[in-house]
Amino acid sequence: GEGYTNVPSSPQLFCIFNRNEDACRYGIGIGILAFLACIFFFMVDIYFPQISNTTDRKYLVLADLGFSGLWTFLWFIGFCFLTNQWAWTPAEEVHIGADSARAAITFSFFSIFSW
Repeated sequence: GEGYTNVPSSPQLFCIFNRNEDACRYGIGIGILAFLACIFFFMVDIYFPQISNTTDRKYLVLADLGFSGLWTFLWFIGFCFLTNQWAWTPAEEVHIGADSARAAITFSFFSIFSW
């Protein structure tokens, strides 16, 4: 909720990460897609014992492994991208939301290991 902010003299919102809209979009995008993928793979895990075809099981396991590897890489890219943009953000532009930005960077770092 605090990824976008504005200056007191303008109602125009901008991304808190160095006014780079791509940084906010990237973080939001991989987060939402990761959430949806977790729901999908959770449902696959629930129905996994009922799948009798070993070939289908193998492909599901490989898809889960491949997706986890890809998403680990994407979280690493996200961590580097957000950290870089936060380092270039002028301190006088951040009035509210600095803690949220740091939390987004921290959780993107921990997501590397959890994926």
